[in-house]
Amino acid sequence: MRHLFFLSFLILFFGCNSRTTQNDKFSDVKSLQLKTSFVDLKNKKVDLNSFKGNKIIVSHWATWCRPCIKEMPAIIRAQEILKNDNITFLLVSDENILSITNFKNKKKYNLKFLKSVRSNETLGIYSLPTAYIFNEQGIKIETIVGAVSWDSKQIIKKLKTL
Repeated sequence: MRHLFFLSFLILFFGCNSRTTQNDKFSDVKSLQLKTSFVDLKNKKVDLNSFKGNKIIVSHWATWCRPCIKEMPAIIRAQEILKNDNITFLLVSDENILSITNFKNKKKYNLKFLKSVRSNETLGIYSLPTAYIFNEQGIKIETIVGAVSWDSKQIIKKLKTL
């Protein structure tokens, strides 16, 4: 009886073991973050698969988030520095399109703003800004929580060598 209990425990333990890997792909249906739908500011669906071949940084932000807003000029400078390196920055908010558009127009930032159709909480994002970096094959290679000096020499070098 003890052996049967132990064997049942092992089957249950190893059979229910689900692993989450650092390397989620754009098309990985197990990843809630990547299954989410994004729309542009004209409410047109944007598929992350369309960015394969480029490294992309998906930065989750909000119009009320001071650290998010503070890092945006550095993102603009980083885009300029990295313009020949096939790196795309996408700024994603779960706020409504009108709020994002008004923010963009007021600040006059030349950034790719998107809206997530899922809330940050359902994506497991509880701190802003949160950025996900994907390589050219669409594999998530890093998660960064908190504001970043995207135009710093250290970050630029890191992004070029990922």
